[in-house]
Amino acid sequence: MDRTPLIDPFARPISYLRVSVTDRCDFRCVYCMSENMTFLPKADLLTLEELDRLCSGFVRLGVEKLRITGGEPLVRKGIMTFFRAMSRHLESGELRELTLTTNGSQLRKYAAELADCGIRRINVSLDTLDAQKFADITRWGRLDQVLDGIEAAREAGLRVKINTVALKGFNEDELFPLLDWCAREDHDLTFIEVMPMGDLGNEDRLDQYWSLKDLRARLAERFTLTDLAERSGGPARYVRVEETGQKIGFITPLTHNFCESCNRVRLTCTGELYMCLGQEDMADLRAPLRASPDDALLESAIRAAIARKPKGHDFDYSRQSVTGQMSRHMSHTGG
Repeated sequence: MDRTPLIDPFARPISYLRVSVTDRCDFRCVYCMSENMTFLPKADLLTLEELDRLCSGFVRLGVEKLRITGGEPLVRKGIMTFFRAMSRHLESGELRELTLTTNGSQLRKYAAELADCGIRRINVSLDTLDAQKFADITRWGRLDQVLDGIEAAREAGLRVKINTVALKGFNEDELFPLLDWCAREDHDLTFIEVMPMGDLGNEDRLDQYWSLKDLRARLAERFTLTDLAERSGGPARYVRVEETGQKIGFITPLTHNFCESCNRVRLTCTGELYMCLGQEDMADLRAPLRASPDDALLESAIRAAIARKPKGHDFDYSRQSVTGQMSRHMSHTGG
């Protein structure tokens, strides 16, 4: 087997794979899904064994960080067998980090087991600390269940990072309460600009769009922010809040494009590999995976896909219209 690392056409090593293990979720967040989603037939999904084979192939080719996403990854039946299988790559040293992004609803059930699999930190998506607003934006979610899940994660020794989508007119007034809560609970916090994904209407996206440049300026009115050189292997840029010692991240696909250092690709639960979140181009890895019991065809398909990775995405909210919009929902690609 050729173990030459994956390098894209712009000399960027591909060391980070995000894997959606399901398109299903127990929430229906308004910026991620429509309320009455049509989910994929179960027969279309890769089996957990096939996901193992695919992820292991990427690890052999130099991927060092694996992030499991969804939908909500912890609602997939039998998912802990997959996490336990992936932990062998941590033990071998080939995989540097195994982690997941979750809505937190199932953490009370699974946090201890996740820690046992070698997971050290997780991201929890949380846009508000107001129970009614939480119910409104998630449609089906309960804030108390998520906060209890976060507490369970902490009890299990997992480091929690809170991911908050910045939404104009929704959580603008919670900027400082969120910051204060994360400081008290010792959680890192990352803000994310809303992205033009799915069929929810361009006008909605424009109305929701809160530039992180403006958010940061508001923070700077109250706190001293120091830029950090640190990178976590993802797209976030970080600052330290000098008054509290907190680390705050900003993921800004619109106001500050981070494509020049992109080291990641995204695999869907049906075996589609998206080389860029903001482009429609993808490669089908399910066909070569199922065509042969050995991995030669699969590895060849992975290399051919990485050779097509674009320089960057086309997201743009300028001129009061959304361009570069993706037709697929965020839940399809896994964020």
